[in-house]
Amino acid sequence: MATKIFINLPVKDLNRSISFFTELGFSFNPMFTNEKGTCLIIGENINAMLLVEEFYATFTNKEICNAETTSEVIIAVSFETREKVDQIMEKAIQSGGTEYVETKDYGWMYQRTFLDIDGHHWEVFCMDESKIPSEV
Repeated sequence: MATKIFINLPVKDLNRSISFFTELGFSFNPMFTNEKGTCLIIGENINAMLLVEEFYATFTNKEICNAETTSEVIIAVSFETREKVDQIMEKAIQSGGTEYVETKDYGWMYQRTFLDIDGHHWEVFCMDESKIPSEV
């Protein structure tokens, strides 16, 4: 079996989070979806578990941070083209997300950043690895 990654993120309103990511074009694994959380499919082996805060709290003794004021994680997801990056970004903003950092174009990598409706930090980018300079 291939190694899979499951990022766990607390959310305030599960249905609102599902709607937000559905608008961005993502889908969910129904086997890992109930009233406590859902499994957002990011890639073949990469997922984000969007867990209602009360349920998320059962997995940790730490206080859940306020992602609107505290950085917990930066989730970076690559896409095939600049157009797809722009499309995801536009959908994120239209669906209630916030543009967080100005667009960056390094020539070999194009990157945009948004905060989702719970304040989680997402970077969407495309890059041409054949053009990465020797000193990055």
